[in-house]
Amino acid sequence: MLDAQARAVLAGPMGRLAARLDHPAVTPNRLTALGAGLGLAGAGAAAGGWWATAAVLWLASRLADGLDGPLARHRGTATGGAGGFLDIAADFLCYGAFVVGVAVGAGGSALPFLLVLLAYYVNGTVFLAFSSIAERTGRQRTDDRLSRGRSLNFLGGMAEGGETIAVHTLWCLLPGHAHAVAWAWAAVVAVTAAHRVVTGYRLLR
Repeated sequence: MLDAQARAVLAGPMGRLAARLDHPAVTPNRLTALGAGLGLAGAGAAAGGWWATAAVLWLASRLADGLDGPLARHRGTATGGAGGFLDIAADFLCYGAFVVGVAVGAGGSALPFLLVLLAYYVNGTVFLAFSSIAERTGRQRTDDRLSRGRSLNFLGGMAEGGETIAVHTLWCLLPGHAHAVAWAWAAVVAVTAAHRVVTGYRLLR
């Protein structure tokens, strides 16, 4: 819901930071891999109940993930699809793994976390399917600020990247309330999935 505004605010700072990282040893794909590695490490820390460490690793992973695109654009190499493909695969891996890590670390019933994973699955399926079909049929959302500068055509909603980062961080800050947060988050993501199904269908008709 807030991604378009956040991207506009952060575009300048992230672009400048990416320019500082412009070194032959630092590539967009390596930043993507670093982000994935940090995210998986954060999931492991959460599973072990090391909540402060998990939060730091999670936020560091999202920072690395947020820099791969700006670095690619800084170098003029953002036109290929391989980097975008790797980025979205790494995102799904980190999101899912972190939910599992929090579920293990928090203990108790895994049901709300399973519902979060189900909602993530539906959301991912919907926007990836929309992006593929929109590209094939020439119905890209070129006027959509969420899709601008990205490899995929995004469908907005209540639960986007910024909200996901915030909720996963909240789990680490309030592990005693992780189940309540998961129930609420599953509902929000489910509503987002339903909204994307309806919106995507209408746009592709």
